[in-house]
Amino acid sequence: MTTDIRSLKAIQLDALREVANIGAGHAATALSQMTGGGTIMISVPRVNVVALEDIPFPSDKPEEPVAAVLLTLMGDITGRALLVFPRETAQRLVRLMLGARADDAEELSPLARSALQEAGNILSSAYLNALSEFMGMMILPSPPSLAIDMSAAIVTAAYLQLPPERDVVLCVESEFTMQEVGERLRGFFLLLPDAPSLDAILRAVRVA
Repeated sequence: MTTDIRSLKAIQLDALREVANIGAGHAATALSQMTGGGTIMISVPRVNVVALEDIPFPSDKPEEPVAAVLLTLMGDITGRALLVFPRETAQRLVRLMLGARADDAEELSPLARSALQEAGNILSSAYLNALSEFMGMMILPSPPSLAIDMSAAIVTAAYLQLPPERDVVLCVESEFTMQEVGERLRGFFLLLPDAPSLDAILRAVRVA
């Protein structure tokens, strides 16, 4: 299985990238609504299938904390999904959502954590809805949970809840630019499907 997913042809990765691009577009619209309606541009998402230990974490310093919203996936696709933000990005996002309440953002207060959890839920759902429509399958995410920890600890915690043969992850890196304020928000969407779901995704992208 590991060899199978890592040997995807370029056209198959392009298909996954197009799905991610649609999801990122939906996410940009949702993010604009959450942060006051300004214009938000997105970069073309970078899509990689990598081993867990090779995930390009949002920070060059793996000991720095990140904020991650975790969802359990049910329905036709099962596994886990994570939306990961560097702490600085998480703080900026909270400030944009809550207005001038900078103290909430700096300390990631309970109000700030609640805002991040809801933002992660909405943005993750944008990616999952795009995947669901592309595959013609139902994906039902659980209520979100928020974790703030080192990157490796968060991914390891999610991985431990999956079968032991899962050692690869679909990683979508997106960058959102808020034109009015010149802010850039960088995030990673990670999909950790179980074995049958990974097979289904691979079948869906076997376009050549």
